[in-house]
Amino acid sequence: MGLISATMLAVGSTFGDQWKEYFYCDAIPADTICIKAHKKVKGFGNHGNDNIISDESVIAVADGQCMIIVEQGQVVDICAEPGEYKYDSKTEPSIFTGKNLSSSIKDVFNEIGKRITFGGGPGADQRVYYFNTKELTGLKYGTASPVPFRVVDMRAGIDMDISLKAFGEYSIRVTDPILFYTNVCANVADEYKVSNIETMMRTELLTALQPAFAKISASGIRYSEIPAHTTELASALNEELSKKWKDTRGIEIVSFGVSSIKADAEDEQVIKQMQRDAAYTNPNLAGAALVGAQAQAMRDAANNANGAAMGFMGMNAAQATGGVNANALFNQAQTTGWTCPKCGTTNQGNFCTNCGSPNPANAKWICPKCHTENSGNFCINCGEKKPA
Repeated sequence: MGLISATMLAVGSTFGDQWKEYFYCDAIPADTICIKAHKKVKGFGNHGNDNIISDESVIAVADGQCMIIVEQGQVVDICAEPGEYKYDSKTEPSIFTGKNLSSSIKDVFNEIGKRITFGGGPGADQRVYYFNTKELTGLKYGTASPVPFRVVDMRAGIDMDISLKAFGEYSIRVTDPILFYTNVCANVADEYKVSNIETMMRTELLTALQPAFAKISASGIRYSEIPAHTTELASALNEELSKKWKDTRGIEIVSFGVSSIKADAEDEQVIKQMQRDAAYTNPNLAGAALVGAQAQAMRDAANNANGAAMGFMGMNAAQATGGVNANALFNQAQTTGWTCPKCGTTNQGNFCTNCGSPNPANAKWICPKCHTENSGNFCINCGEKKPA
């Protein structure tokens, strides 16, 4: 049996009146994945057994739908290209997969096998199912317990796991109806809704969220930036779920939205403190912070309840105990600081605290005069000045 496009056989306006039965499906609800078709005879209402398809019946396929014919529980034909098709039991199975379905459908179809025939006639049970191939939206998720997320910040020397809670929505699309029918909803009596499988998908999604987060964090994306990288997260989730969803059920995640993501309050405080401390390794920033603290201390001393003199005495004692002043820090920044030519970070040591690049001032050079290797500004052998 097979499907023949009506546009290839239409003759005048009488073509549509010659077929015995007509199968079609109204708009499939947004919460429905699969629905069983019921035959209709044009002008005469329902006729005959729904589970028998007569030769020369019409099967219509609309946009956003994929139709499959099942005989004795086995998929024998598929069509996802909009149009009207004539059913002919004497032809070989035909496959009209359309443009939006998985390219592996033909291989899956061939593996399942061809139609089982009984003396050249139809089997005892034939059904037509329509699948919703549009994007199915509004599926919600939420982490009941925190999910680990690795935070890496080379500038602050941070490499630690924190706990995250995330909430949002995602959407899916059926990309291989044959796999979905064969492994999930086989021979459903009427319809198969998203709610029938949503709980299982949510559990598997949350299980895959942890390794997906690991891929995101390895790319240097901070947890606070995740809402801006949902495309990468959806791709990582598809990769993690490909065996269960794509290869087994013919489902893929289309989009993944994050409406709320928040780290544990204690973890967040630790990260902020470490980043703040790392900023003060820059003498300029440390000097500016010290100036601000001293200015505040002067205001507090002037308002001291025991008198301004006592307040200033306490401030001077604290400054002397600290062992460093703002001028010393600013002088240190001017004499030892260098700017990384790669990332622009101001540094004090021999390597950039942000990207790890070496201090260019320490780079070795070859004397053009005597070919001696040097690291300073003048050649140790002949005294030649380092080239610009």
